[in-house]
Amino acid sequence: MERLDQQRAPIYEALERFGKMRVVPFDVPGHKRGRGNPELVELLGQQCVSMDVNSMKPLDNLCHPISVIRDAEILAAQAFGAAHAFLMVGGTTSAVQSMILSVAKRGEKIILPRNVHRSVMGAMVLCGAIPVYVNPECDHRLGIPLGMSVSAVEKAIRENPDAKAVLVNNPTYYGICSDLRSIVKLAHDNGMLCLADEAHGTHFYFGENLPVSAMAAGADMAAVSMHKSGGSLTQSSLLLTGPAMPEGHVRQIINLTQTTSGSYLLLSSLDISRRNLALRGKQEFKRVSELAEYARKEINAIGGYYAFSKELCNGDSIFDFDTTKLSVNTLDVGLAGIEVYDLLRDEYDIQIEFGDLGNILAYLSIGDRPREVERLVSALAEVRRRFGGSKAGLMQQEYIDPIVAASPQEAFYAEKESLPIEDTAGRICSEFVMCYPPGIPILAPGERITKEILDYIQYAKAKGCSMTGPEDADILRLNVLK
Repeated sequence: MERLDQQRAPIYEALERFGKMRVVPFDVPGHKRGRGNPELVELLGQQCVSMDVNSMKPLDNLCHPISVIRDAEILAAQAFGAAHAFLMVGGTTSAVQSMILSVAKRGEKIILPRNVHRSVMGAMVLCGAIPVYVNPECDHRLGIPLGMSVSAVEKAIRENPDAKAVLVNNPTYYGICSDLRSIVKLAHDNGMLCLADEAHGTHFYFGENLPVSAMAAGADMAAVSMHKSGGSLTQSSLLLTGPAMPEGHVRQIINLTQTTSGSYLLLSSLDISRRNLALRGKQEFKRVSELAEYARKEINAIGGYYAFSKELCNGDSIFDFDTTKLSVNTLDVGLAGIEVYDLLRDEYDIQIEFGDLGNILAYLSIGDRPREVERLVSALAEVRRRFGGSKAGLMQQEYIDPIVAASPQEAFYAEKESLPIEDTAGRICSEFVMCYPPGIPILAPGERITKEILDYIQYAKAKGCSMTGPEDADILRLNVLK
């Protein structure tokens, strides 16, 4: 494949050319370049709404790209070191689901860690694949699930030689990485594919001294959230594939669920962001890493907080750490992570990424500057002084080993009944329950409900975690198998 110039942005260039053509729109969208919706123009601006156009010959078609979108995909593949890149406008959820649906059918197994995003489990419900969980090790001080140990993956492969693929988080939400190269080799040596959920690892492809990216490690597919650390618009993402994955088959799978009306605002943002990272990513992510290191040093000097980093690495379940992630344990301040999250927003006008029962995550990326970091550090010091206390009574353990009693698809579509949540211990759940963010299920369809899980849910609700998933939005009832 000929190498294209990374200074190009084919979709953006085509939109600019189209804008100069003064075409009269007798197609959709119905706002007709904003004329039919003046309030929308006021909110978003004329340039934005005039670029919200339909697929047409000069602008290509996302379902079957042959010109400018095709060139943008080639440029993305070359920038990320992939055999092919697919532009995704349904978020990384759509990329993850396409990845799973591409490799497994009903009744086929995928080996994966239990601390996966809900999109992985949603794909299992859709295609009927069966999860084989590798329970991640846990750091009891931090109360977080870690990566998968190579020996645990090896054991799962040995016990399930018919599995189709192994899925790895690269990294976890907290920045923890498994030994991806070794897991890829294990999968390939046993005739399996290796998939990576890289929702939080876009920068691995461009930064220095960061963990290995999925494509560099030889993985077969990777779902990459360009809108998280890569700077594109929310809901835009990439699906990367290695040479073993047939492009035509993957495109067919994507087209089963992805919209036929791809947003050119999202597509052009992917195009421009890829160009930005290809040209300036290395220096930008070096700056982000240095900013995160500075923040860690300052936060750890406050006392009580623990902003963790590479000192956790143990060569296996924490093989590497993403130093751009500003993950902070809060329990020694006497506050749950979700309480610090709420205080930062309500008292200091600082919106961080998430808080769980024991940790917070401040997401640093190419748009952050030192003065904002200084403000965060000062606010954390004040939170400790004003609201801190004893850690007595704070729940620490974050990860509970699941008991899988039925496949996610079987349980999701089975005959079910709704019970008060306190009466569900011992029953098999038929829906998801999760704190969002990060969107990792506490319960997934097909898992047995235990008293420990119910205690965890009640505690998380009491602390103010945003719980999502069940049909009953108040989570007073759960659907269980009859």
